[in-house]
Amino acid sequence: MAALRAAKQALRKEIKKRVAALGNEEKLRQSRIVTQKLLKHPKYEQCQRIAVFLSMNDEVHTEDIIEDMFRRGKDCFIPRYFSSGSHMDMLRLASVQDIQSLPLTSWNIRQPGDEEDREEALATAGGLELILMPGLGFDKSGNRLGRGKGFYDTYLERCTRHAKGKPYTIGLAFKEQVCQKVPVDEKDILIDEVLYEDM
Repeated sequence: MAALRAAKQALRKEIKKRVAALGNEEKLRQSRIVTQKLLKHPKYEQCQRIAVFLSMNDEVHTEDIIEDMFRRGKDCFIPRYFSSGSHMDMLRLASVQDIQSLPLTSWNIRQPGDEEDREEALATAGGLELILMPGLGFDKSGNRLGRGKGFYDTYLERCTRHAKGKPYTIGLAFKEQVCQKVPVDEKDILIDEVLYEDM
């Protein structure tokens, strides 16, 4: 177990270094390619209820994806993380403009405040059909390396108990985040697919 933790830590450091070396232009260029791939993806086209993350500087930019979702009339859900554990909810976003009104967390991520009354995706019969996943690293077999808090694994666990079942999961990545092999344990949930710029 300790060896696995050490392997994950080492890989996190390595990937962070690779992503930190990317200029903003390059991140934007790759983000556009990943966005184009997603918007043409049959799963994205078919699904109505989709969860997406509000990107941090070292992640594929999701602004254009969110705009496209509202343009197509899809239901958009974004994470609210609770810093005291690994609990996360996916709350409904009303509009693209809605994002600007959200408070910033200590991680510098915008998310709905604790007292806001918004629909949680799993609290209604609709559930979620597709989750667009952030991550530090991915491999081609669907293993994902998160930031170590377990938010998404815990949430996917909850999804499996919903009547709709586990949503389809797509990781969005810079090609620098795609590794030979991501070390995982039995708590790590495989994702269905990773989108990145193919060489």
